[in-house]
Amino acid sequence: MNFPYYIAKRYLFSSGSSNAINIITGIAAMGVVIGAMALFIVLSGFAGLKDFSLQFSTYFDPDIKIFPASGKTITFTDSQKEKLKAIEGITYFSEIIEERVFLEFKEKPFTAYIKGVDQNYTNVIATDSIIVFGDWLTNNEAQVVVGNGISRALSLGVNDYRDVLKIFVPRPGKGQPTDPTKAFNHESAINIGIYSVNEEQDEKYVFSTLSLARKLLRLPEGKITNIEINLEEGIEESFVIDQIQKIFENDVVIKNRVQLNDTLYKMLNTENLVSYLVVTLIAIIALFNVAGAIIMMVIDKKKNIKTLYNIGATLPEIKKIFLIQGSLMTVLGSLLGLFLGFIIIILQQQFGLIMITSVLPYPTKITVTSFFVVFITITVIGVVASLLASSRINQRLLK
Repeated sequence: MNFPYYIAKRYLFSSGSSNAINIITGIAAMGVVIGAMALFIVLSGFAGLKDFSLQFSTYFDPDIKIFPASGKTITFTDSQKEKLKAIEGITYFSEIIEERVFLEFKEKPFTAYIKGVDQNYTNVIATDSIIVFGDWLTNNEAQVVVGNGISRALSLGVNDYRDVLKIFVPRPGKGQPTDPTKAFNHESAINIGIYSVNEEQDEKYVFSTLSLARKLLRLPEGKITNIEINLEEGIEESFVIDQIQKIFENDVVIKNRVQLNDTLYKMLNTENLVSYLVVTLIAIIALFNVAGAIIMMVIDKKKNIKTLYNIGATLPEIKKIFLIQGSLMTVLGSLLGLFLGFIIIILQQQFGLIMITSVLPYPTKITVTSFFVVFITITVIGVVASLLASSRINQRLLK
């Protein structure tokens, strides 16, 4: 057996010569355990929060969305539709017409976006998951579905046939119109449903049929603003994007779901990183108790160290004894901390120990990455602290 490892193991699991040394060592070991446990809980909490925040984008955003490279519209011919259908991996696609509009209901104004969709839209987006009241669109052109935020702002209910929602959009052209009544195209519709995704999206869209949006914007047939696409599970996204670019001769911009929500992803990743760094800083402070405990152990074992030196142990070997002792303390403490953190997360998932609301427990998610990151972080810090402590052993101490 390796000599330094054998002695280090004996020192780690044996009591010191005084209660003070034992207490200091126990506090250091507890700091390692708590540091690892806290870091694992924080990472699991943010992983769960990230999934919870992004699950709504899976209801509302397509796998791939096509935008015009320039201007506001895309020319989408029957030939291009057939080619798009033939691409392996595309299950459904929906033609979209989207534009900023002005809304008015009972003399209350609101600014939003109209989003005209075709019948395939329900196959691309899980509309059943976002509708909270009423129904989704049918083929009736005089129907719309509004967001929860728009509904509250306008006091707009469902199926209110006494008052209609008026939708206005500026007419294209140059200069100031002489007749203000001719400055806008407008249509009227009945709200038949209310959707809810998040605060931002709930105040953004009024869904309509594609024909109503086309009539409002005076767009000719074959002109749309976007195409939203649903992909098969496990399909190579880059392959599909390349095939789409060939169909449109690289005259479009294509974004996946992550790119459509890049601001949200950046925010969540930044919050996760900041929390990781804060908890790691706390863990560093706690783990340097290991350095203190090793130094106290060196003082306590001073006579034993001299004996080892006198019987032939070299200075590097003696330093290695206490380096291994601190490293063993760190590794075992991090494993115990990970186990306790795992138990706490399981209890949170099963019993909702911490609640966001009365019915919604704080979301958590256990990942292999969390185990790996915590173990590496705590172990590296502990080894560095042990290395600094063991470097205090020198010839003066031995003599």
